[in-house]
Amino acid sequence: MRTMPKRLQKGDTVGIISPSSPPNLENLKKALPFLEELGLNIKMGKSVEAKNGYLAGTDDERLADLHAMFEDPEVKGIICAGGGYGAARYADRIDYGMIKENPKVFWGYSDVTFLHNALGMYADLVTFHGPMLASDVGKPEFHERSGRMFGQLFQPFELHYDESVSELETLSGGMADGELVGGNLSLIRGGIGTKFELDTKGKILLIEDTGEEPYQVDEMLNQLKQARKFEEVAGIVVGDFKNAEPKKPEQSWTLDQVLDDYFKDMGIPVVKGFKIGHCEPHFSVPLGVKARLDADAKTLTILPGVE
Repeated sequence: MRTMPKRLQKGDTVGIISPSSPPNLENLKKALPFLEELGLNIKMGKSVEAKNGYLAGTDDERLADLHAMFEDPEVKGIICAGGGYGAARYADRIDYGMIKENPKVFWGYSDVTFLHNALGMYADLVTFHGPMLASDVGKPEFHERSGRMFGQLFQPFELHYDESVSELETLSGGMADGELVGGNLSLIRGGIGTKFELDTKGKILLIEDTGEEPYQVDEMLNQLKQARKFEEVAGIVVGDFKNAEPKKPEQSWTLDQVLDDYFKDMGIPVVKGFKIGHCEPHFSVPLGVKARLDADAKTLTILPGVE
């Protein structure tokens, strides 16, 4: 079992980092009152506002921010300002031993998926797949339900997802229990062949993505299949695939056809339609905790992520 971070309390300080690309600073500023309303104090990472091409500062600067926030005894949780690209560039230099000794809430998604998987593997830490400050919280379309999902950081409670949240479709029936892992499909694929390759054996795999055409989703699922990631997986949770429309629809499968091709009647539970990913509302989930996917009842139950 992975280590669960301690729950947050009103008055706690959270650290904000930009682990990947430079965030939209105006949106970031608009997001800060949300954290203050939760009763949290804010400590900004040094490279949050740095710009280095498509990276928020150098790899060394972003890594130093990550380390500083985990090492700082005043900081009780870490929330990512945004994603983009670049977290994987320093994953092999993270001090996982230090992080293991200082378990804290770590929250983000998209490019942060690489860090979720790395911290799960090498620091045994439960982390959180949830909306980020500049990418989501600071935007006018940020949904009240997405905001409520931060409550799981303050009070351990089971999460229940059923069709009252969104319409779900069973691609393959059955029920499975397993550790919930995964996140952004592009980043899961990016770990294959590295020491950060995701172990899916006996796990419930979450996949989501944005801006990938059906043939690109097909290519990534094919690579996971060829890497034998579907052979011993317990179940699959298909999250939101935003902007997955083909540029030339008359020469393309739809996303649904791609998903059917890989997952229809797979012999393990597979359900699609979860509002997890680049969407509003965004249902936030802890990664590395036990979950139950019941494809016949169309429900996903996830144990708490904090203690």
